[in-house]
Amino acid sequence: MSQSAITLSRISKSFGPTQVLKEISLEVSPGEVLVLIGASGSGKSTVLRIMSGLETADGGEIWVNKVPLHDRKRSSEICGHVGMVFQQFNLFPHKTALGNVTLALIKAQKLSEAEANKRGMAALTRVGLAERAHYYPAQLSGGQQQRVAIARALAVEPKIMFFDEATSALDPELVGEVMEVMRSLAREGMTMVVVTHEMGFARKTADRVVFMDQGVIAEQGSPEQIFVNPQNPRTQQFLSRVLEH
Repeated sequence: MSQSAITLSRISKSFGPTQVLKEISLEVSPGEVLVLIGASGSGKSTVLRIMSGLETADGGEIWVNKVPLHDRKRSSEICGHVGMVFQQFNLFPHKTALGNVTLALIKAQKLSEAEANKRGMAALTRVGLAERAHYYPAQLSGGQQQRVAIARALAVEPKIMFFDEATSALDPELVGEVMEVMRSLAREGMTMVVVTHEMGFARKTADRVVFMDQGVIAEQGSPEQIFVNPQNPRTQQFLSRVLEH
């Protein structure tokens, strides 16, 4: 076992007759910000879901924080190691921001309400929402709701954070505030794997960019290499289309 935070070795995955991942191998170092880019259907979200234990691979080995996710008997050990933020906020409308953040701490981690509230407030402070702790989701903007979702993921004190298109459901003017929270986590040294269409984020914040195409890693490298001097014709084609917009 290497010292990687995440190791994927020859991961395959099919949905019905469609093979979405074809023997993917990838390592993520502790503290690294890895950004996955590619067209819809290229397999990037499936990779993320397999890394976070939400999806099981058909073949290959996955180690996340030394937990062998490919071993069904041990895969539940991943709980608490990772935090996941999705496109949809999935907040409970009848609970306040703080109530949403503390729910898993009380139910799953069995913390006392006082301890959960303390940890929940610390998480909300990290995303700049301490003063909105007692607001309900309907009283918050989309960007604020997504920051509550990030706080909820952070409250379990994960070693690794996964973001799956965390800004794609937001109005353009709200994207910046969520990206800024993600950048601040990167500066703190959080290990992060991010699927995004936000090329500015990939360029400024990633340590490494992986371009996926039709279920394989077509190219990977530093943001400079990928954005300034991509080698693979598919990468060039994808970026020319995306960056024109």
